[in-house]
Amino acid sequence: MHFRSMTEAKLTFAPINLDAAAAIAITFRADSFVCSFGSDERFYESDGKGHERYLGWLQNLMQSMPGSCVHVWQGDTIIGQIEMNRFKSQPEIAYVNLFYLAPAYRNRGLGHYLDQYAMTYFADLGFQSARLSVSPTNLQATRFYRKNGWRDLGPQLGHAEVHLMQKQIEQEYH
Repeated sequence: MHFRSMTEAKLTFAPINLDAAAAIAITFRADSFVCSFGSDERFYESDGKGHERYLGWLQNLMQSMPGSCVHVWQGDTIIGQIEMNRFKSQPEIAYVNLFYLAPAYRNRGLGHYLDQYAMTYFADLGFQSARLSVSPTNLQATRFYRKNGWRDLGPQLGHAEVHLMQKQIEQEYH
């Protein structure tokens, strides 16, 4: 379910296999904290066990929303990851927890395919809009989101260090 291929970019999106690729998922998620906040300390947390809690959260999310957490493959290499959910305080709105491409695959136009995959996934579930959080200091991500139709809603309530962005899910994805 939710195996999709973007042939023009030679990308395949397949559910994360935690038995085979938990270490990759952890590495990607930790690096996303470095990109956003300059350090992975917040990911690992003060007790150093944040990655274990993350794997439990990821497993629960994948069970509750099949297809919501995928690795992005180019050939036989995992080059990225997407984590999708519902917006906690408004479950009728979709939420992207993570768009991630490994550093060697950034700035190649591949991010558009991750966004397209997420919007199609959400449209298939009947969502009309999606949100995500971004650190305003992560200029590369902020530019990418704006270029792909996301609009900045300002600082997230209770988390001034990140901005909330929103995108309408266009009919083309339905």
